[in-house]
Amino acid sequence: MSARAAAADLVVRLPIERFTLECGARLLVSQRRDAPVIALQMHLRGGHSLDEPGLEGQAYLTGGLLDQGAGKLSEEQIAEVLETSGGSISGESNGLSAAAAAERWDTVLELAAQLICAPTFPADKVRSQRQRLLDRLLLERDEPRVQGDRLFKELIYGDHWLGRPAAGTYESVARLERKHLVAFHRRNWVARRAVIAVCGPVEPSRVAKLLDRALRRWTPGEDLPYPTPELPPRAVRTAVFPAEREQVHVFLGHLGVRRADPDYPALVVMDHVLGAGPGFTNRVAMRLRDELGLAYTVHANIHGSAGVHPGAFTAYIGTSASKVPVAIEGFLREMRRIQDEPVGDAELATAKDYVVGSFALSFQRAARRANYMVTAERFALPDDHLERAPKVYAAITPEDVQRVARAHLHPQACVVAAAGPIREATLRKALASK
Repeated sequence: MSARAAAADLVVRLPIERFTLECGARLLVSQRRDAPVIALQMHLRGGHSLDEPGLEGQAYLTGGLLDQGAGKLSEEQIAEVLETSGGSISGESNGLSAAAAAERWDTVLELAAQLICAPTFPADKVRSQRQRLLDRLLLERDEPRVQGDRLFKELIYGDHWLGRPAAGTYESVARLERKHLVAFHRRNWVARRAVIAVCGPVEPSRVAKLLDRALRRWTPGEDLPYPTPELPPRAVRTAVFPAEREQVHVFLGHLGVRRADPDYPALVVMDHVLGAGPGFTNRVAMRLRDELGLAYTVHANIHGSAGVHPGAFTAYIGTSASKVPVAIEGFLREMRRIQDEPVGDAELATAKDYVVGSFALSFQRAARRANYMVTAERFALPDDHLERAPKVYAAITPEDVQRVARAHLHPQACVVAAAGPIREATLRKALASK
């Protein structure tokens, strides 16, 4: 079956009713009558972009501690409610997600509302969670792949918050106390910054009525704008995290695109040809892994990190130090080849078949649907996006792929960060000679 034929059959329909709650939060509800579970996704603008200087990790710990106590409920009581409801809740730096057995949807949504509005941040839980995070950050100081990834983001984004780890640094987290989390929550967890999505076998009006009541005391606050970030221009830059290991972790790339870019669908297909396709179907895997035997793990893509702000084109490989120049040459060669030569019909058909098929199948789970609803609201996707998207992917041509590759790939202006037994001069020489 061709991608066009599959697109006609694999249409996802996601009816959505929209509400503005009295507290100011936006609510999206999709009724799915046959679903055995209900899923909630709450996204809050801000996240770790609002961390105070020197206290990075505030947003991360604030979200992570939501389920440790709320109102009059202890951590143990919260866990008991979730266990008897077949539910789960987890917080993060910019929101909260929850799921429950369909028949207990009201219990878990009310609990989620309490965690959002009235977390207690028990002092002993703050200390233990902070210590666990400090232990992790201490281990990561010597972890080459983690440090290579951090260097790569710093090369792309400079000192902008987009280049900083959401979990903070060992030094910043060590300064955090309960008062910092309480203050962060009070200032930044406000209703007008929130988008809440719920998917499951429940009437939308009932969800709205319950959350209106459960969130009635949530501080409305003010929404946040999305200022245009001032980021370093694309240019050749290099950095190394030295480590005496057998393998070098190499990250190559440049500043990418926003999710709202009109070329996004064509870039998804291009990525699956270039470096994001499954198995043995993408070019960088076939060249660097199968033909040259440089590594097992190798990939590249530009669409995966696209968001409200620009993401990054990121190519990664773990290989031996002696093979790093060959790996860099291989990435740059494939970037230029997809710009210079039209993709073959068979290769493009394989990529589109996968994109179209996996797109529809990914919406089987309620959590995926709730997450999509938040994404659609944040990026102002049209109401018929889900119905149109498979057809758009299926209609991508070799000329489309070549055009977006030329517009959005910049092999002449890549940064490279590497972690392992490698010198920065080796990276500069490899980039200069290609």
